Amino acid sequence: MKMKIRNKKRRNLALFLAATVVFIAMILYSNALINNIREEEERKVRVWADAVIHKANLVSYMDDFFKTIRMTESKRATLGVKAMQKVVDAPFNEDLTFYSEVIASNSMIPSILTDAGGNINSMVCMEGDILNMKHISELGNRRLEFDSLKFVYYKKNYSILYYKESKIYADLRTMIDNLVESFFQEIVLNSASVPVIVTNSTMCDIIANSAMINADAIQTKEAKAKLIKHFLSHNKPIEIELPQHGVCYVLYEESSVLMQLRYYPLIQFVIILIFVVAGYIIFSYARRYEQNQVWVGMSKETAHQLGTPISSLLAWSELLKEQEVDPFTMKEIDKDVHRLETIAQRFSKIGSEPELVNENIATVIEEFVEYLQSRISSKVVIKVNRNDVENFNLPINKYLFEWVIENLCKNSVDAMTGKGVIIIDLLEDEKHFFVDITDTGKGIPSTQFKRIFEPGYTTKKRGWGLGLTLAKRIIQQYHKGKLFVKSSVIGRGTVMRIQFNK
Repeated sequence: MKMKIRNKKRRNLALFLAATVVFIAMILYSNALINNIREEEERKVRVWADAVIHKANLVSYMDDFFKTIRMTESKRATLGVKAMQKVVDAPFNEDLTFYSEVIASNSMIPSILTDAGGNINSMVCMEGDILNMKHISELGNRRLEFDSLKFVYYKKNYSILYYKESKIYADLRTMIDNLVESFFQEIVLNSASVPVIVTNSTMCDIIANSAMINADAIQTKEAKAKLIKHFLSHNKPIEIELPQHGVCYVLYEESSVLMQLRYYPLIQFVIILIFVVAGYIIFSYARRYEQNQVWVGMSKETAHQLGTPISSLLAWSELLKEQEVDPFTMKEIDKDVHRLETIAQRFSKIGSEPELVNENIATVIEEFVEYLQSRISSKVVIKVNRNDVENFNLPINKYLFEWVIENLCKNSVDAMTGKGVIIIDLLEDEKHFFVDITDTGKGIPSTQFKRIFEPGYTTKKRGWGLGLTLAKRIIQQYHKGKLFVKSSVIGRGTVMRIQFNK
């Protein structure tokens, strides 16, 4: 039996080590996979960031180009006005061909020439209803689209040139606005992979953000500062320059997929642990159920096998009484036959729900001790102390409870090698009744307090090691109590305690 238990423990240990190795291998592989995904994502983010920088540079270049064209057109308008002024101020004999060509070259800049009173004298590159206007005031709010230049042609008389950006310039401005807008849309579209924000040069305000950013996170100045700090803790900011914003910074963090993957090993561990625990519980339950069925089958068969010889012994006892055998001898024989009937009753009740009857367990114990005392070594004394417990009535099954007391007392006798004292104390507190069985035997090491109740565990050369296992099962399963080692001292003895709820 001991060899089988050791082999079983070795198999369990081998299975546990194998499962541990497999689990560690899975975790290592998962971590390696996550690292590869993280590196790949970081590479993609860096490529995207480089593209953002190039696009920002393109936007900045187009903005500079746009400003240059605007300055050029402004200079051309100013040059036209100066040419007109020169024509007016030139002497009679001066050649004005060059100035006339300068004035005539304005075929791109929309212009309106008026007198000092605002009356329109001429137009260039104008379209629509403006062509029918007679006075500059007819432009209404559209007047804000024009810049103006004044030149004097005779004493205090003067004319005003109204001009605005050319169609080419307007188209370029629309293109640059679309380019800036597309730049920010690029950031928003990137929300499918990485959360991104764009801050100003001082990193105190957010000027753009991806759709992944919760609107509540950027409602207040404090919320923005907190979000910027959070992003700075993840990655180094990317510096870019944008029109109308100057130097800006692109901040980003890991994608939600990668962040979830970081927790994958832990989730995997928890799931595996749940399956392992559930499997262990199911396996243990199935094993215990199988053991119970074996024990129940053996018990029923034992009770059945005892039935025939007990019936025969009862008949022989009656026959001996008729032959006037010594009454004392017959009394002891009847006790043993009754004991066999009790044992048969015990085995027959294993596996079925026992009938519990209110009994005074002090009386039950005393009656059993009286029977046992005459059948063990005369050098072993068993004492029962009620300790002023007034009412010790509990719902028990007498046959099974006596079996527990018998197992505990016989173990104590074996531990004392047939010589010593066994004291059974009946105690109580507010919630419990206790039966303490104390012997003067060799004691039990503290490391074995739980193991002695395992099936097959025994220190004797003979026996199956099932006595304490059955005793614990009877107390816990059938009587809803507890059986455990209260204390033990090597060389001095052991105290076993049975605990019942009141």
